[in-house]
Amino acid sequence: MPQPLFSVEHLTKRYGSNTVVNDVSFDIAPGECLGVIGPNGAGKTTTIRMCLGLTTPDAGRIAYAPGNTAALEMPRDALAIKAQLGVVSQFDTLDPDFSCAENLLVYGRYFGLRDAAIRARTPQLLEFAALTHKANAKPGELSGGMKRRLSLARALVNDPRLLLLDEPTTGLDPQARHLMWERLQLLLQQGKSILLTTHFMDEAERLCSRLLVLDHGRKIAEGKPRDLIAQHLEPDVVEVYGQWALALAESVNHAALRALAARVEVSGETVFFYTQDAKPLLAALDVHGGLRTLHRPANLEDLFLKLTGRQIREDG
Repeated sequence: MPQPLFSVEHLTKRYGSNTVVNDVSFDIAPGECLGVIGPNGAGKTTTIRMCLGLTTPDAGRIAYAPGNTAALEMPRDALAIKAQLGVVSQFDTLDPDFSCAENLLVYGRYFGLRDAAIRARTPQLLEFAALTHKANAKPGELSGGMKRRLSLARALVNDPRLLLLDEPTTGLDPQARHLMWERLQLLLQQGKSILLTTHFMDEAERLCSRLLVLDHGRKIAEGKPRDLIAQHLEPDVVEVYGQWALALAESVNHAALRALAARVEVSGETVFFYTQDAKPLLAALDVHGGLRTLHRPANLEDLFLKLTGRQIREDG
């Protein structure tokens, strides 16, 4: 295991009697993408804010390059750590009065970079963001996807080793999301490390080498996406929907169907059968009219729902 670039140990944050982050620990290795997933209110954003020095933890240790004799700790060395980080927040923080190139220039000045050095990097950053043709355009003239790519380019202006991305593709259409994923993959190939929070399970599975699952402020699972799926789930999922799906799931006369699955869950008008072998179940379902079925392998969304529940949670 390579020496971690970033380390969080026993991180805790309370607001009054409410513990929003409860004894959370994790490491990020060089060139690794660690994904943090969990429902609303799980503590993801608070964790990111503490890693950035924007919120002071009540307990725990946050260290940058913790294996080195000159390891930096938050909040003691906040400025020195921030100089080596790149950040893309949930919300647009671009300056609407400046062009794309000017946004990069002004942001670079916050790191003490000389204008000449920033201008020398600007064409490369705009090309990376596929925004060369928009260098003189202001953010108000950009699409949502372009704004997110500009935010990512801006986060790279100081050539950081670690990027903290808080739901970076929220609100983007599929094409824009895929282009953003391509850019993030390029950064990982260049050896950058990424701490990513996301609500998109396909995004987490595609980008993350490891996942941290939070719920009610606690770490409830950690590992590689496919390992977690294999550890917590049956390999086959059969979704059943249609006119008689719910009646079928509720009927005591169809206990034989339930016996063919390790677990049965109902969400909305869909019945989910989780099973080690879908063939007998599919054969049994074929005799029932008015049903539609979808047979697929278990995925990260199934894992998320099993670990955190299917109930809707409000923000906050």
